Amino acid sequence: MNGALIPHTPIAVDFWSLRRAGSARLFFLSHMHSDHTVGLSSTWARPLYCSPITAYLVHRHLQVPKEWIRALEVGESHVLPLDEIGRETMTVTLIDANHCPGSVMFLFEGYFGTILYTGDFRYTPSMLKEPALKLGKQIHTLYLDNTNCNPAWILPSRQEAARQIVELIRKHPQHNIKIGLYSLGKESLLEQLALEFQTWVVLSPRRLELVQLLGLADVFTVEEKAGRIHAVDHMEVCHSAMLHWNQTHPTIAILPTSRKIRHSHPDIHVIPYSDHSSYSELRTFVAALKPGRVVPIVSQQPCRDYFQDSLSPRLSVPLIPDSVQQYMNSSSRKPSFLWLLERRLRRPRTQGVVFNSSQEAADQSQADRDSKKAKNENLPGDLEKQASHPPLQIKKQLFPDLCSKEWDGAVPISESPKMVTVRTASLSVHLESTDEDFVPLETGEESVVAPHLVPRGNQDGLAATGNQNTWLGGESLLSHSSKAAPLLAPEFRGLALKYLLTPVNFFQAQFSSRDFDQQVEKYCKLLLRCREENAE
Repeated sequence: MNGALIPHTPIAVDFWSLRRAGSARLFFLSHMHSDHTVGLSSTWARPLYCSPITAYLVHRHLQVPKEWIRALEVGESHVLPLDEIGRETMTVTLIDANHCPGSVMFLFEGYFGTILYTGDFRYTPSMLKEPALKLGKQIHTLYLDNTNCNPAWILPSRQEAARQIVELIRKHPQHNIKIGLYSLGKESLLEQLALEFQTWVVLSPRRLELVQLLGLADVFTVEEKAGRIHAVDHMEVCHSAMLHWNQTHPTIAILPTSRKIRHSHPDIHVIPYSDHSSYSELRTFVAALKPGRVVPIVSQQPCRDYFQDSLSPRLSVPLIPDSVQQYMNSSSRKPSFLWLLERRLRRPRTQGVVFNSSQEAADQSQADRDSKKAKNENLPGDLEKQASHPPLQIKKQLFPDLCSKEWDGAVPISESPKMVTVRTASLSVHLESTDEDFVPLETGEESVVAPHLVPRGNQDGLAATGNQNTWLGGESLLSHSSKAAPLLAPEFRGLALKYLLTPVNFFQAQFSSRDFDQQVEKYCKLLLRCREENAE
């Protein structure tokens, strides 16, 4: 795991083992490569801070729940609390790491001084012009990507490595080209090759979905025979695969990486195109920042004394504020009050029916059954016989003067795990799920609504406000509408009908199933009182 727990702070970066996280309470993800997400999965239940692109990928591919993902804009500074009372805060700024889509460096500023965590990055001079760094800010601790931190490793720039790849492809004009890549990264190289050779680049559907997010040129496809350049998983490039590919068409494979790889076939070519900074680039970067100390991120590749001549005096160990210490010592097995408060503020107003917990339901099961039996005994005889009738027949018996020819055919009732909708000629009642959905960026996912339930106007506005009037054919019974009173004529006062006619937004939030009947009766009495007043 290439992550770190930052001492004397509640900060963890690319570190997802809660058992070993100790006092860490704020978790940051630099990018989505697998060696930085070890332990991160769909069971994660802590706030996770990252860039918008990484936020999309971590939910899409690791199924981390959206409610825990906090997408922070790159290039902007964000203030985050360091305790549960808001007394201590820190500022975190995200800087493009030039490594892969969504990769960022984190600049933390707080009681602990200034800490720059590079994650995996490829240095460019423009990084020193970032507003957060160009102000001559003193970096007290630099967590440095030291993947290529070895004076013996000479790496070309990415521009030079890309030129080598172009020359190699030009030497094989009749060959198919297999580019071995990891699941994320080097998309800009593929775009450059496509434009250089005027050909489509064939991708997997998963990778095509990613490049469409990045706004690259329209040079990518999933059609196998559309172009001669194919991006494949780097593990596919092997001796047996080369034999298979060359049986159908002359093929060469290119592995753009700085890793030392043995050639298992004469047509496999390793080009030192790296998304990690070279040793000389690291020297330039550290010399410009002059940090108090350098901490290597890759522990198996120590930096030794390579940067000793570029360091500033070290900052003394920071004194942890009492409120932060208390926050760090709070239980990590359950979300803290701060996280619960944040969730409460983000949660939309509850709509629909919220039932008891499973434990309460078990305790009250016998009482509920007795209550339901008593209600059934009090129902009119006609309603008792309706259990075996088709839904359309039930509707016609309940609403004989509201049914028309439009009811013939399919019954306009929509049921799904997210919503149950019951419609009459003048009424729509929606019982919606209370699941909250946090989307850090546009994903293109839309809710599917049956044709007869298409809302007027903005559908997002409806979801946010719960306004029943925006649905076609629906009217809210919260207003003193003259059309509401006839529905409560004496012959239609059965409890089942009252359930249907009570609008969702009348119910009190978080009431239990035992209060359900009382809420319905309360609403019906209110309407009858309004009817009597209107009659007078």
